[in-house]
Amino acid sequence: MTKKIIGLTGGIATGKTTVANYLADAYNLPILDADIYAREAVCVGSPILDAIATRYGKQILLPNGNLDRQKLGEVIFKNPEERTWIENLIHPYVRDRFQAEIKASTVETLVLVVPLLFEAGMTDLVTEIWVVWCSQRQQLARLMQRNHLTFEQAQARIHSQMPIADKAARADVVLDNSSTLEALLKQVDAALTKL
Repeated sequence: MTKKIIGLTGGIATGKTTVANYLADAYNLPILDADIYAREAVCVGSPILDAIATRYGKQILLPNGNLDRQKLGEVIFKNPEERTWIENLIHPYVRDRFQAEIKASTVETLVLVVPLLFEAGMTDLVTEIWVVWCSQRQQLARLMQRNHLTFEQAQARIHSQMPIADKAARADVVLDNSSTLEALLKQVDAALTKL
């Protein structure tokens, strides 16, 4: 059996989670999520969290010992070198988790949700790349509303990723999420029919 592995990516706040949830709910496809593995990588007691606390001090931790993601975000979204340092710790962990899950899976089609699929060099893990796209104006508005960010904070997060147009140019499937939810889900149905 040759596994079909969809690499679902896009920019921050373009609609990846919406598409992933639909693929899980409507098609019962297993979803492997890089964000979940990245959170696992920095769980209390992990060597990665220890390295982060050593580098930035205990103020990067919440009172319960968990990583203060907001504080870390303020550091890494203003400083590309620090972001690279963090990614070099977390990306190998995420890749290992994906590889183990793919190997263990007995299903024919899997979905890997990887916001930084291109940036992290994980395209080799998938057989097909789907990019969820919307305009930068929509992306900014959604991100500011969802994460309660200022315009500048939202822009910094968007600019920390590869431009969405570059991702779309390298995709097998581009899902346009600039219209209605119904229109987006119809595109997902059509893409799966072709698959």
